[in-house]
Amino acid sequence: MPNRTDSLRTLTALALLCLASCTTSGLAQSRGRAPAPELSAAEAPTYADLADLALAGRVVAVVEVDDQRTVPPERAPNVAPGKTRQYLATITQRLLAGPSAVGATLTFLADLPLDPDGKPPKVEKRSFIVFGDSVAGRPGELQLVTSKAMLPAGPIIEGRVREVLTQIAARDVLPAITGVRDVISVPGNLTGESETQLFVVTAGGTPVSLSVIRRPQMAPRWGISLGEIVNQDAAPPQPGTIAWYRFACFLPRELPESVFLQNDRESRDRARADYAFVLQELGPCARRL
Repeated sequence: MPNRTDSLRTLTALALLCLASCTTSGLAQSRGRAPAPELSAAEAPTYADLADLALAGRVVAVVEVDDQRTVPPERAPNVAPGKTRQYLATITQRLLAGPSAVGATLTFLADLPLDPDGKPPKVEKRSFIVFGDSVAGRPGELQLVTSKAMLPAGPIIEGRVREVLTQIAARDVLPAITGVRDVISVPGNLTGESETQLFVVTAGGTPVSLSVIRRPQMAPRWGISLGEIVNQDAAPPQPGTIAWYRFACFLPRELPESVFLQNDRESRDRARADYAFVLQELGPCARRL
């Protein structure tokens, strides 16, 4: 990802260069180019990828590239091998999230992979979904949140992004999880009966807990509770939701010794087994970007 300070300096310099050298003939050559296809299912970002991007920046927009300029290598010494830094001037087609002050045009730097011939890819007249932040004091300039925060636009990916943004904006959205605070596991009156409670640390201190209940001859049941009181009818978070993302992607893989409220080995082993069960039920936090 480009260094923010270097990127902004380069952006300003290239903006002046572009204003001096852009010609209508260069734009005319790009007219009629077919829009970029959406990424295949094997290449498309996962839910976790989209949540990462949407939470990292305040501006999410669909833009069409109106002009591109290659940043000279001496001005972009930190570009990864196989990539090229491009200065992109774009037209805002749709603002999906962000302040209403975002302009009709946006300019930003993007590190793009070279094409098979080792040349910069041609992206003029193609539409992309971009995730970034406005640059303070510089209307119309955007800083991408990562070097991969520019996705080929299309109805499928746009629908997925809108769904993620809607979930993030919900009033009851689960806050970010930063760790596990306390764990307790108690046996029941019957053989094979137990209940484990795990109290989660969240950004802002909102109380959140996990519970795993085992009953004889029954499959284990688990769920999450929001608030001070553990809900006996708590249900697991649904995949493809922010709640699932918070737990699947940010719970620690193992419980640290400091979180156990009991010293006996039996209680700790039971709690570890229940925690492993929860992680298995959540599934992996898959990312492709």
